[in-house]
Amino acid sequence: SHNGMDVDLKMASRVTGIDAIMGGHTHDGIPAPSIIKNAKGQTLVTNAGSNGKFLGVLDFDVRGGKVQGYKYKLLPVFSNLIEPDKAMESLIKKVRAPYEAKLNEKLAITEDTLYRRGNFNGTFDQLILDAMMEVKGADLAFSPGFRWGTSLLAGDTITMERLMDQTAITYPTSTLNEMTGENVKA
Repeated sequence: SHNGMDVDLKMASRVTGIDAIMGGHTHDGIPAPSIIKNAKGQTLVTNAGSNGKFLGVLDFDVRGGKVQGYKYKLLPVFSNLIEPDKAMESLIKKVRAPYEAKLNEKLAITEDTLYRRGNFNGTFDQLILDAMMEVKGADLAFSPGFRWGTSLLAGDTITMERLMDQTAITYPTSTLNEMTGENVKA
């Protein structure tokens, strides 16, 4: 599923005949499945996080055409211990080379941990919204609440690359609109 954990949980409670939903979208790393009861049984709901940090492994014990049991593991992926493919590593370096100076440009030093992991907001998200309000002169700013990008610890350098991996979206338009309180609430 790519509906998000909340939708997967609701769907599992309403739709019968699904043994498991291994979901994504909200990027939650769930160490054990939620067992959701529904009208004709139960559905396991889980999520293996994002950005290749975990691999969700779900093994079913199936006998007589029915699931009799299961084992679930959330395995961490230690990408820094995986030998890179030499050809791909070379291609990435070649493609990045013309942009290295811009990507490494230092923009600021963080005062707090910056992340985008919540369904609606994170500290990096708030930094971006605060900047938009200052630049656009807005009283309020809204974001879809993305859950990607590199987290930075307090004292880390915010480079152009870190900013770009927070804002790399296919619909990057920002607008300034007049809205009533009723519009905002709706």
